Amino acid sequence: MAARPLVQVHASNKAGEISGQIAIPGVLLAPIRSDIVQFVHSNMAKNKRQPYAVAEGAGHQTSAISWGTGRAVSRIPRVSGGGTSRSGQGAFGNMCRGGRMFAPTKIWRRWHRKINVNQRRYALTSALAASAIPALVMARGHRIGKLPEVPFVVSDNAQAIVKTANAVALLKRFGAYADVEKVQSSRHLRRGKGKMRNRRYVQRRGPLIVYGKDEGIRKAFRNIPGVEVAHVDRLNLLSLAPGGHLGRFIIWTQSAFERLDKLYGSQRKGSAMKHGYHLPRPLLSNADVARIINSDEIQSILREKKSTPRKIGLKRNPLKNLRALEKLNPYAHSLRVAHNSGTAPKHTADKKSRSQLKAASRKQGARLRGESSQE
Repeated sequence: MAARPLVQVHASNKAGEISGQIAIPGVLLAPIRSDIVQFVHSNMAKNKRQPYAVAEGAGHQTSAISWGTGRAVSRIPRVSGGGTSRSGQGAFGNMCRGGRMFAPTKIWRRWHRKINVNQRRYALTSALAASAIPALVMARGHRIGKLPEVPFVVSDNAQAIVKTANAVALLKRFGAYADVEKVQSSRHLRRGKGKMRNRRYVQRRGPLIVYGKDEGIRKAFRNIPGVEVAHVDRLNLLSLAPGGHLGRFIIWTQSAFERLDKLYGSQRKGSAMKHGYHLPRPLLSNADVARIINSDEIQSILREKKSTPRKIGLKRNPLKNLRALEKLNPYAHSLRVAHNSGTAPKHTADKKSRSQLKAASRKQGARLRGESSQE
């Protein structure tokens, strides 16, 4: 959120000269909701689509009829006639060569989307507020390192610029031309078939010039790569947040910047141009959530932390699992080692030796259990 109460107005004819100050408009302090911006942007972009469909008779412009059953061939319609390789071939079906597509596209598809007025306004105010935060503008890729400040406002003399050379000089004077150079270097060929459809090149977006009155400024800036010009009364989310991404680099004229309060109002007063409209309020008056959670007021009414419940492991079968057997009989490991080494008594041994072995095993287990309990 922009925190500065005043914004400087830079003289358009001389770098470093300040012609005045303006209070920051309330719309630049609005809450930023990227989810609403992306939702509204995607729906607005759908409203520019042109309906398309395949030809109504495509795939059916041939004489074909099914041969029926009894010929050991499928019942797909087949081309009539003879004497050519085409005769007898399957037709009409989507699996056939030269056949129609499955579910041919129709022009009465639902192309456009209706968007609530309040949602569009919320997205627009969020995009304007994000343009006043240098970190978001730089994160979007704009080169504003040499700019005096953000938001950047120039005097109304810039609206009378007619020549493109003077417009370029204005951008270079304030360090904004680096963003135009970035656009020029990003121009490259588009992938795919768009190269054949009057959209051969793609490039990045540069600064957006917002003016209050057109005295030649549109003609001056319209031929600079990546630079777009818009009237303050007709701001569009597709220009303020291209691709649904917040942080467009905006250069304001003084009259346009002063008109924002009249268009959108402030936190205390509604809009004078949009009937009954008030700026959205932020969900949090204090954004330091960690401080709120750790405060004495919140911590005093929280429940105590629950102890971790005792975990119960899986029950293992001691007849198959050696570790489970060793818990029940600590001598099982020694017995297994002795058996593998060949020192264990054979099954043919007399009952006395086997009883002695069992007794020794019990004594060994009792001794080990006694040591473990003492530990």
